[in-house]
Formats: sequence, structure tokens, C-alpha cells
Amino acid sequence: MSPAQPFNHDEPRDHTLDACFLGPYGENDALLEKMMVEFLRDHVYWRRNFHPEDPPAIGTGAAHHPDYLAFESRMRRELHQLSAALKKSVPFHSPRYIGHMASDLLLPGLAAQMLTLPYNPNNVSEDAAPVTVDMEVQAGLQLARMLGYPHDPAQDGCAFGHLTSGGTLANYQALRLALALKAFPVALRTAQAPELELPKDDWSAFNLSQSASIGLLTAWQSWLAVQTSDERSRWLQRVERERIEQRGLVGFFAAHPTLKVPLVLAPVTAHYSWSKGLKLLGLGRDQLELLPTEGMRLDPSALHATLERCAREQQAVLMCVAVLGGTEYGTIDPIDQVLAAREVSRERGVDFAVHIDAAWGGYLATLFRNEDGSLRSREEVGADYTQFPTPAVHAAFAALAATDSVTVDPHKLGYLPYGSGAFICRDHRAMALLAERADYVFHGGTPKDYLARYRSLGQFIPEGSKSGAAAAAVYVTHKVLPLDHAHFGHLPRATVRAAETFHAGAQRFALELADCVQALVPFAPDSNLVCLALNLRGNTSIAVANAFVRELHDVLRCDPRQPLQTKEFFGSVTTLRPDMLGPAQTTRIFNALGLDTSSIDPDEDRLMILRHTLMNPFLIDHENGINYMDKYFEFLGRRIRVLRGSTNNQS
Repeated sequence: MSPAQPFNHDEPRDHTLDACFLGPYGENDALLEKMMVEFLRDHVYWRRNFHPEDPPAIGTGAAHHPDYLAFESRMRRELHQLSAALKKSVPFHSPRYIGHMASDLLLPGLAAQMLTLPYNPNNVSEDAAPVTVDMEVQAGLQLARMLGYPHDPAQDGCAFGHLTSGGTLANYQALRLALALKAFPVALRTAQAPELELPKDDWSAFNLSQSASIGLLTAWQSWLAVQTSDERSRWLQRVERERIEQRGLVGFFAAHPTLKVPLVLAPVTAHYSWSKGLKLLGLGRDQLELLPTEGMRLDPSALHATLERCAREQQAVLMCVAVLGGTEYGTIDPIDQVLAAREVSRERGVDFAVHIDAAWGGYLATLFRNEDGSLRSREEVGADYTQFPTPAVHAAFAALAATDSVTVDPHKLGYLPYGSGAFICRDHRAMALLAERADYVFHGGTPKDYLARYRSLGQFIPEGSKSGAAAAAVYVTHKVLPLDHAHFGHLPRATVRAAETFHAGAQRFALELADCVQALVPFAPDSNLVCLALNLRGNTSIAVANAFVRELHDVLRCDPRQPLQTKEFFGSVTTLRPDMLGPAQTTRIFNALGLDTSSIDPDEDRLMILRHTLMNPFLIDHENGINYMDKYFEFLGRRIRVLRGSTNNQS
């Protein structure tokens, strides 16, 4: 890949961004304060007009009573102490923060969440949240449109999405749904459900495509709908007894001894929540098979080889996970090639779900969507950038529409408060299998039926009580900034351009400090996360290189024992593991840094590197002519020369 070019500092400021955030200096404080006062008063008017004939329960003189005043005093004291303590918080709002996946919050979402909190809706059902449950379901449809999924509730196969506490829980939901869909045809076959074209054996039933399984489910629904009440009840009980949700894993696989507990395939870069999820569902950590990568992107040849082995051994596969923007390196897996591998595997009789863990990179999909929801060409997208998107990255985003489910985190690149994750599946009809009651008896294709079904949201999701305020924040933000390149796309556009600027700066930095260090961006950025590997020139020891980077990180990490203002910048670290890199990439990177690879233990040795999340929209301050990335490299250079001098003195 050719060197990235620096950003054009003379380009005019995008004033849409100026209105989106409170701002690094709190520039939009008057706007937020005005909205909060307006809507707090509006909430109070709502309370007073609920039944205006009811007299005030708190007397006008209560505010002067000693008990009232003592309580107010205690409350103010604790809130002042909280406010003071929070001043030690990480300054995510600042362009000097380029550490973890956090930044300033979008004003529409922040205001919507604060506005909704006094109403305290509980999105478990419409009984507790008649307004925000609908908003949550609509937010799922907004995200589905962004991904290229069917998003018209009038369509039988419309997508469905719901919010979660974060990406981890969304990944759990993906596993639950994939397992339910995979096992349901086996239950139908065992129960000998009538008038259905059932697979010939358990292996075939366990390896139906998700669309075929949903087809069987809808055919079963249609048959049940025309039966008498007694007959329907009898057959429901008969099938329910055979379902994996009823029998449990032990009972189900004991009843079907020709079947093995299915594997989940994922790249070695996958988030640790997949290990947690398999343990939580009782599948077991042994069923998670981590695949090699090429440049920290899933290696399609390794996937093909694994699937060929599974077919040969009649080992079922539950799911293949691809990562759209890894949380460590920001790399994007070849989703199109994962789907192609599934097509080949189907010919061998092994089928599985394809789930995309887009907790980090999901909102980058807005860059690839026209206002009408259609896909933009690579040339159209690339007109705004130096190198983004590569052909592989564009192909990955174009393939999203053909996957089965996706995890997206609004509280990451959606710039919304924690915790707002989201799970989206391509065909909502599958969700009937997760209902706590036999919801699949009831079906219909009209918009009213779609929305009415999910107003009892709690029966479909892992959580019970959940915040309606978070749903309001997501929904309102997507209304203010629709999820396409012309609206919400302004945000990731600025950050991807910043990543290209940072990449160019890192290359100049490596040349300018060549007398002190060997520096390398180990992987060209696919998104807006860029890593930097460093080693003191002349050093060959991995341990010494790690100690050097650890000292650099000490001045970049948050330290609650020191005033925040003593930190010029905030950054983070991660590691490169030879067992994840593979021999070729390990040799390339370590040799470029001058490190000795002759005695590396692939399972133990790892190289510490700096990690930079470039999601703050004000990294380039056009108003004042400041490029904070240039300032960061100047700071890093000074620190390196100080540490280099210290090392020379010690030697």
C-alpha cells in the first residue's frame, strides 16, 4: 500500500459537526442547557396536567421545614462530592484523548436520554413503556436499513433488531437464535409434524440453511393456524417436548446420538465475549475454534480447510463469526469470502449461520449507504479519502446484506451513552423460537402485527427490565442524523480521514526519529483505529522493546493519582502475538523493528504496541488551525528522545 497523504488543513470546516456535540470546550453549553430546561419544564407540566383536580401532595411550606432543609443539604453535599470526584474521569470529549473506543456524546442522544429519564420507561413491554418500546423496535429497523437488511415491516421477511446493554449481550443473542434455528427442524422431524416436507435424517435437519429452517417454521405456523384448539395444543406440546430449549443440550444430543455439539468458528482476533457466550449457553469453550488470520483479518483458506474437515468428520458448525472492525486493530474481515465459503460448504452438507460482530465498525456502514438505502460504489465512497475503502473493505460492507445477524454498538461509533448495544437479525420470523411462550402460534405480515408482536419485547430478549431512555437516545439520534453517508456519515467520514492523516503522520514520524527508534504501523488501517509498533534502534530484545513501550504508555494512560491536566495526551496499548500473526507476518513486523525472532515462543512472547482510536471529530481543529495528531507525534517524539537519553545514560 502506498503511503497515506496528509490531510488538507485548508479544507473548510464541516459545520454539521459543530452542532452535534457539547464540544471539547463546552462550546454548545447554552444549547444543551436551553433544551434541558425546556423539557424539564415540559415534564413538570405533564405531571401537573395528568389530573389537575388532584391537589399538590407536597405542601408549599415543606421547603422551609428543618427536615426538608437537612435532606437538601445532605443531597447537595453528596452531589457536590460526586461532581468533584468525576473531575478525575477520563476526558473522552477531548481531541487529546485517542485511547479506547470512547469520545464525546451526540447532543440529540444525550438530550433524548436525559429528557426521557424522569419518565423512567421500562422497555420490557408496552405496559411499562408504551412509547419507548416502539422506539426500540424502530431503532432496530433503522439499523437494519443501514446494514442492507429488509426493513419494511410489511414484508414477511423483514429484519428485526433490539437494544442490549452492549455488544457482548448482542453476541449471546446471536448464539441463542442460531442454536434455536439449527435445532428446530430436528425437533419437528422427531415429533413427526404432519404435512411438512421434513429432512430425511437428523444430519440433514441439523444442516438446513437458516432460510429453509424459517420456511419450515412458517409452514408449521400455517398448519397450526387452521387446526382446532385441542389439536393445536396437542401438536404444540408434542413438538415443544423435542426442542433443544426444552430438553437442554444434554437431553437433546442424547436423543440424537448421530449429532455432535456444533462448533463456532471465529478468527483469533474475535472478542472474548464469544468464549464467555459459549460457556454461558453450556456449549463449552472447546466448541469455539479460532481460525488463523492474514494481516489480522480472517484467512479464507483456513476457513475453507476447517469446513472441509467438518464435512469429512460430520462435525456440525453452528456459526461462523466475522469481525467488522476488530477492537484491537480495527481490521475488517472478508465477509464476502466467508459467505462464499458457506456456499461451498453447503454442497458438502454443512450449513451454518454467518454472524458479523460489528460492535466497533457497524456505523461505518453509513459511509456505504445512499439516502435511499442503496449501496454506494467504491468509487463514490473513495472520492472523500486517500485510500479508503480498499476493494476488500468495500466488498466486506457490500456483503453485509447477505449475512444472518449483526452486532452493532451505538455506544461506540454511534457516539451515544453507555450501555447501548444492538442485535439485528435479517428475518424477524426466526425470533419466534426465542419467545418464552409459544409465540410462533401467532403470525402475520402486516405492519400492525409486526409492531404489536414486539411490544412484549421482554419475552424475546435475554434481559428483563431495560432502559427506555437508552432506546429514546438511539431512535432520536437516528432521526436527527439518518444512517446514510449524507447525514450520520459526516461523523465516520471525519474519523476515517483522521486515520489517514494519522497514518501519514506515523510514516513521517518514523523517518524523523529514525536515529532513535524503528517505528512501524503494523497493519494499514481498515477503519479509524491505527496501531504503532516501536523499538529503540539497536535493540533486538522483545523484553526491552516492551519495557520501552510500557514506559511510553505510563505517560499516556489515565492516572487518578495525578491531575488530568498533567497529561498531554491519552492513549492505549495492545499486543501482537506471534501465534495470532502467523510466521510470515511475525517475521515481517519483527524484522522491520530490528527484533530477534530466532528464540520467539509463539505461545508466550508478545510485542506491546501503542493503539490509537481516532473517533473524536475535532482531531483537526479548522477553527484554530490545530492538528492534534501532529501535536501528538511531536509529544511522542519528545518523550522518546528523553527515554532514549535515559537508556543511553544507564548503559
